[in-house]
Amino acid sequence: MLAVSARPRATSAWALARSPPGTKLPSRSQLCKEYGVSDTVVGKAMMILRATGLTETLEGVGVFVAEPK
Repeated sequence: MLAVSARPRATSAWALARSPPGTKLPSRSQLCKEYGVSDTVVGKAMMILRATGLTETLEGVGVFVAEPK
């Protein structure tokens, strides 16, 4: 699944940037352009990141790096 294969790349990019908890992530459209994938793929990857606790979404505000658990 492309969304699953995009997750390590996105996770690596955020880890390399050493984004502290609370850092706002790029928009879905920016991620689509950066990784050359569709909005559907980015959406699925974001669901995986949220489900694994790596990110949290504030409705209408954005997606943020989650506090470590």
